[in-house]
Amino acid sequence: MLDYKKEFSLEGERALITGGATGLGFAMAECFIAAGAEIIIVGRNEKNLKAACEKLGEKANYRQYDVTNTKKANALIEEITENIGEITILVNNAGVHVKKPIEDMTDEDFKGTLDVHVVGAFALTRAVVPFMKKSKKGNILFTASMTSILGQPYVVSYAAAKSAYLGMVRSLATEISPEGIRVNAIAPGWIETPMLHKALDGDEVRKNKILGRTPMDKFGDPKDIGWAAVYLCSTAAKFVNGVLLPVDGGASIGF
Repeated sequence: MLDYKKEFSLEGERALITGGATGLGFAMAECFIAAGAEIIIVGRNEKNLKAACEKLGEKANYRQYDVTNTKKANALIEEITENIGEITILVNNAGVHVKKPIEDMTDEDFKGTLDVHVVGAFALTRAVVPFMKKSKKGNILFTASMTSILGQPYVVSYAAAKSAYLGMVRSLATEISPEGIRVNAIAPGWIETPMLHKALDGDEVRKNKILGRTPMDKFGDPKDIGWAAVYLCSTAAKFVNGVLLPVDGGASIGF
């Protein structure tokens, strides 16, 4: 008899979530814990990390870590593995957002966005893969974006970074899935988070344009992304590999 609870369970899993103290990262942490996993959230702001862990409960740990400090990626993974346990799920979620016309966007703006999203995610992925290969299992998840799919003005650095995730996912999926490691991405639609409000507050034209092309005519809930992440990292998705899953209320196909 099929046991759907077992197939969708994350019991025995341990997830490292970058940018896990707020927004989508926090929602994923909540959903992972609800599904049975232990989680470690990482970020730069220790106050936010502590507050998040207090809300998340005893299955939550944190490490203060800046994903752009890539030289420390190996040490972070090794320390967590030694003191907490093996990381079976890595969620590359940390992100920054720069909204400017291209002529106002500096080299530092552009490089800074790539450093967080792309280089930081690459370094942590590289650090965790050898451990996953040893155990012949693991899931690596990237938080992509609608800008991985659709053209949007004023966010060229963000779009470049999130589009890079698609190449990383496809390349890694072909390289390491024979070792039992699946690699996938979620493309959140427009979700009610502080980052969304930073991008849209005061820009009613942009907000209305987004809702106008979203068939469900609303913004999503952060847990919509959390539950999608649980699915992708569960046994129920054991043959799902190298995909980009839009969770967007139909925005990517809307008119």
